[in-house]
Amino acid sequence: MDPESIFWAVFVFMWLVYLWETYLSYRQRELYRTVIKIPQNLAGVMDQETFEKARLYNLDKSNFGFYVGIWGEIEHSLILIYGGIPFLWNVAGDMMQNYGYDSSYQIIQSVLFLTLAVVFSTITSMPFTVYSTFVIEERHGFNKQTPGFFAKDQVKKFFVSLAIGMPITALLIYIIQMGGDYFFIYVWVFLLVVSLLMITIYADYIAPLFDKFTPLPEGDLRSKIEELAKSIDFPLTKLYVVEGSKRSSHSNAYFYGFFKNKRIVLFDTLLEDYSPLNADGEKKEGETDPAPAEKAPTDSDDKPSDDKPKGHKKQGCNNEEILAVLSHELGHWKLGHIVKNLVISQVNSFLSFAAFAFLIDQQVLYSAFGFDSRPTIIGLIIIFQYVFSPYNEVLSFCVTMLSRMFEFQADAFAKQLRHAAPLKTALIKLNKDNLGFPVNDWLFSTWHFSHPPLLERLKALDKSE
Repeated sequence: MDPESIFWAVFVFMWLVYLWETYLSYRQRELYRTVIKIPQNLAGVMDQETFEKARLYNLDKSNFGFYVGIWGEIEHSLILIYGGIPFLWNVAGDMMQNYGYDSSYQIIQSVLFLTLAVVFSTITSMPFTVYSTFVIEERHGFNKQTPGFFAKDQVKKFFVSLAIGMPITALLIYIIQMGGDYFFIYVWVFLLVVSLLMITIYADYIAPLFDKFTPLPEGDLRSKIEELAKSIDFPLTKLYVVEGSKRSSHSNAYFYGFFKNKRIVLFDTLLEDYSPLNADGEKKEGETDPAPAEKAPTDSDDKPSDDKPKGHKKQGCNNEEILAVLSHELGHWKLGHIVKNLVISQVNSFLSFAAFAFLIDQQVLYSAFGFDSRPTIIGLIIIFQYVFSPYNEVLSFCVTMLSRMFEFQADAFAKQLRHAAPLKTALIKLNKDNLGFPVNDWLFSTWHFSHPPLLERLKALDKSE
């Protein structure tokens, strides 16, 4: 194919994907608009008041997502048509030459190019991020951030991402340039080591830059979690509560670590009787508070909670429900889902870089996007983001399907541990707390939902063993 044909093939496919995604979102948005009364089969799961709040919340998010999507697609199209990528590459080259470096210093130019791209992306996306946080999330009672806290958070994220991403990018380009015909093997090994290292250090060294982690206090919940871990030979070494309430009232829990060094993290918003860690600057870490979680104030920079929208009532989960949720999460570990996902991602990474090695010297690909030379970083962008886009769409759908299967298996594992009943009530509570809308278009959910819809999970848990 000639360069022009390649460019327009990529451009048309990009818009086809966008139109497909927009169509799916439209199908789901119509349910948000039209299903205003709770269906009979959901009467035992959610009350009408919560159903209406969930409907309005998701309708707001969907409407906003439409405008974000169309803006992003138009912006992306204009960048491609008017040569935004080669323009930014040349700007990086001009900046480099001002400091006495010529075009032979490709790694330096690549780092400057990516830095400029990140700055541009941050600036253009920031109005949408601000609106989402301080209008939509605030309107529905989820946002707990003040403008000052939000600004500090965004600045930290920006510089931390650059501090981590730029050295990795520089080393990646160096390996590609110096690795010879089989550089893709060295690249694959390098990225495998980086991914394992990031999994290891993220929660211990990076996440604490943004959130406060405190050991879960001694007590009934901690003892039961330790007993649960021991019963399935999960090598639990540390158990934390993270101060998620200073940012949002959404709930979560996760575990991380390798080999015999596993840690579990619970969001304070998940715990029914645990006060947010930031509730009182003079309070000792881990000290409980008799005040209900939904009435706790936000970060010390925040206004008093009375100045904020009340939103929906926050429930949280009791101890048995938290154990059920953790039984599900630990089921992923016990059933080997973590290892399977790692193997799939690494096989995909290896094959992708092998294909990249075959395409990297094809000048026609670079010419299609306005380049007379073949900069390595540009080759990575063109091939992985554009040339591989059809493959990426298929892979993403397959991974979504696999994830749904794993979720059912993890639920079944929790059921085997006799946690089916509290898991059901936990799923219902968490769905209410996060204002999940329980009515889903089948095509939208099939394409997008890596976790099965609530009713499907409840039905599966109700089945006899």
